[in-house]
Amino acid sequence: MLKTFYHPGFAAPLGKGHIMPMNKFALVAEELQHDSDIQIIPPQPVQKEDLLRVHSKAYIEAIQTGEPRTLAESQKFPWTPQLYPSVLLTNGGILAAATEALRSGVSAALVSGFHHSHQNRGEGFCTFNGLIVALEALRTQGKISTAAILDMDLHYGNGTALLLNSRPWITGLSIYGNDYWENTAYRDVTTLRHQDGSNHFSAALPEKCDQKTLLEIMELHLPKLTQYSKPDLLLFQAGADPYYEDPYSPLSLNHEDLFIRDCKVFDFCKSNGIAVAWVLAGGYTSDISKVVQVHINTFRAWKRVYGKRSILCSVET
Repeated sequence: MLKTFYHPGFAAPLGKGHIMPMNKFALVAEELQHDSDIQIIPPQPVQKEDLLRVHSKAYIEAIQTGEPRTLAESQKFPWTPQLYPSVLLTNGGILAAATEALRSGVSAALVSGFHHSHQNRGEGFCTFNGLIVALEALRTQGKISTAAILDMDLHYGNGTALLLNSRPWITGLSIYGNDYWENTAYRDVTTLRHQDGSNHFSAALPEKCDQKTLLEIMELHLPKLTQYSKPDLLLFQAGADPYYEDPYSPLSLNHEDLFIRDCKVFDFCKSNGIAVAWVLAGGYTSDISKVVQVHINTFRAWKRVYGKRSILCSVET
């Protein structure tokens, strides 16, 4: 039984016309609810003390109160009173999935990892960095001493990389098709090159990247996640925006290709005996059903690798 964490409160109101498809999490939950191998569980919200291990007090209070408004909206979401409770829940979903993965080996949360958020501000639709918040909470509880983050969102996980500079016990890898700095996405990955660190690495996917190229790059770079030691836990940001119809994507990856991507990640975790929890990220294709399909296919990949019978809908290209 795969315990998957979801709460309707994940979706804060963003107003009409915002490109972020907040209803996708509910749509994925609807698709999964009839599968007897998957149990959907509402998580508890994280506490303010969990956020304070990662984010500044001034930034947290801006998200709580809406003031100063420029800081409260630095992640490009319109501020509402519902924003703070929703991000406490989304971070709680990641922490719950990470905790469950340590117990059972694998889990998921129907929420993004918010990989662009910084210590003292948000960026790119990311308020609090739930990946780092969850790992810091588990380390404080004495449940882990090492961890890894594999980010396969279309956009480079710049906030996570900067937060990893002061956390040598976490190893990070971002495999991306858009670079991202200062709230700006760079579609041509050759125009900007950031600096890797001793514990965070990156690999850019070339324009029109296909499945063969993607798998070759993964084969080359995934071992970096275990080059120092086997992590106690791996958090996998399974992005939907590398999909070729996404307005931000310069890649040539269809549903089948991303399904194979996810199978390779789970094969890596299973063969190395690494507990894994995954989250959903990105996905701005105008037909939201195609975004949902990418995320459903990640659950199908889990079923294939971990030997579960699938009743989920078939992979589409």
